[in-house]
Amino acid sequence: MPDIALLLVAGFVAGAMNAVAGGGTFVSLPALAFMGLPPTVANASSTVALFPGTLASAWAYRRDVQPLAIAPTWTLLALSLGGGLIGAALLLVTPERAFTALVPWLLLLATATLAAGHRLTLGLQRLGLHMGGRSILVAQFGLGIYGGYFGGAVGLMMLAAWSLATSADLRTLNPLRTLMVAAANGVAVVCFAATGNVSWRESLVVMAGGVAGGYIGARAGRRLPAPVLRGLILTIAIGTTAAFFIHAYGR
Repeated sequence: MPDIALLLVAGFVAGAMNAVAGGGTFVSLPALAFMGLPPTVANASSTVALFPGTLASAWAYRRDVQPLAIAPTWTLLALSLGGGLIGAALLLVTPERAFTALVPWLLLLATATLAAGHRLTLGLQRLGLHMGGRSILVAQFGLGIYGGYFGGAVGLMMLAAWSLATSADLRTLNPLRTLMVAAANGVAVVCFAATGNVSWRESLVVMAGGVAGGYIGARAGRRLPAPVLRGLILTIAIGTTAAFFIHAYGR
């Protein structure tokens, strides 16, 4: 019962975080790892547990998806699916010891992206960087691989990349971002499930908490000040990243 309660709470917090700003992986992954799951299984189970929320968001945005002027939506979708499959396959062949050493750095990358937020997009634009059609397709494929392998803050990374090729505002791009993240995560979920690398008992408990957290988080996110939400999420992200660095390299 204590384990179930911990996973429910972790799922609830992760779902709420994803509903307001992202970063749910920073809670679900360590909670599953704390249950004694091998790192790669914990990561795969976390992806599965959080996927329904991502899928629900993609469905809600289905009528609002606007294409990038520089790249067809179906091409981006195919690259996200292909990249997600490759990323999932790479995770499955990564040795546990190597993944344990790599996770803190992946979390650090995701934390930095969360901390930068939309300022990452603005900063890249101010530097005068620009990406053409081919560059965007290559970037999308790479981000699809990252999404299938780990995926922390991949949605923000996609927005930052797209902003170098289009002048469309971020709100307009958000439905497309959600669809591409759902595609990369979805094919990874299928891969993880088909190869038996998901701990279903723990994953389903986190998933149940995530559904409730996503609903309540979406409502609370409209009331709580944005700086408070941002501060809480970054505090969790920084704490989780530090804990994984200590676990991996503090011996």
